[in-house]
Amino acid sequence: MPTPDKPLRIINSVAPIRIADFGGWTDTWFAKFGKVLNVAVYPLAEVQMRVFHRDGQRPPITIYAENYGERYTLEGVGGTYDRHPLLEAALRFMGVPDDLALEIDIFSEAPAGASTGTSAAVSVSLVGALDLLTPGRLTPHEVARAAHRIETDLLHQQSGVQDQLASAYGGINYIEILEYPHAIVSPLHVPQAVEWELERRLSLVFLGQSHSSSRVHERVIEELEDAGPDAEKLRPLRRTPMHARDALYAGDFVALGKAMIENTEAQANLHPDLVSPRHQAVIDVARRHGALGWKVNGAGGDGGSVTLLGGPQTAANRAMLRAIATEVPGTQNIPIYLSPAGLRVWEVAPA
Repeated sequence: MPTPDKPLRIINSVAPIRIADFGGWTDTWFAKFGKVLNVAVYPLAEVQMRVFHRDGQRPPITIYAENYGERYTLEGVGGTYDRHPLLEAALRFMGVPDDLALEIDIFSEAPAGASTGTSAAVSVSLVGALDLLTPGRLTPHEVARAAHRIETDLLHQQSGVQDQLASAYGGINYIEILEYPHAIVSPLHVPQAVEWELERRLSLVFLGQSHSSSRVHERVIEELEDAGPDAEKLRPLRRTPMHARDALYAGDFVALGKAMIENTEAQANLHPDLVSPRHQAVIDVARRHGALGWKVNGAGGDGGSVTLLGGPQTAANRAMLRAIATEVPGTQNIPIYLSPAGLRVWEVAPA
């Protein structure tokens, strides 16, 4: 029998972030259709939810946003989002049974603003945990759709569909957006040796400052909206996911690197500021040290991160990362590992 301080249930949930998002910008409302290939990786977004009887002595909802060192309470899941809108909107969207009180801890080792879909991973993890409170289970696709709707319908933010799908499914996915937001997800199953070699060669370099959409993204969106879904600038972005898919199936890392470079150049063609001077400084060092490819993650712009594909020699790749840290001050190498699993939710009995 649980005591007032002992939870009825403890629910854990984790979901990966994504890198190397080939075809980004084509999974949006203004592109209407497109193709994306991305790679789900650790580090994960983590949610732990302790569930209590609501007895009037405990706040209905307590949130601990560990990365920000903030702990605060909510009296309900109304329509105002005061502290952490994404978390509060997810609670409203999913709902909380009236007879329960929740303590929710949320954490991610991935830095905020790295353009790696961290907010989507947090949202997917929280939706997955809240889903266990009521009968029935959402599929990974339904969890991703719910997380996307939270950002777009409730928070009125610009959001493509790929980040939530990557977090929900995990692995390497080829995603076809038939008519936004409807998408088909095709997991890529490549030989294990190719996966291991890909993991060994990939690096994630955070620029040390949060990604900012700012006015540059608004100008890009305005231009693409005016040009329509068949805009010339979107065409190369729809091609690179196919090139990356074919390269992975063939285990051809040279071809994969070329697809990464092609995608980054297509991003810069949307607007030159989408590949910032700091992105370019990282790329320049990587090129000098024999990197096969580089991909500015997410939509680009100020801040964010770059995915690098190193050459065959591990020592040379480590030297590349050391040189980047020295020559581009403030950057940080974020250790990553392929995440074959997407959203994972499980329950443990209180000790």
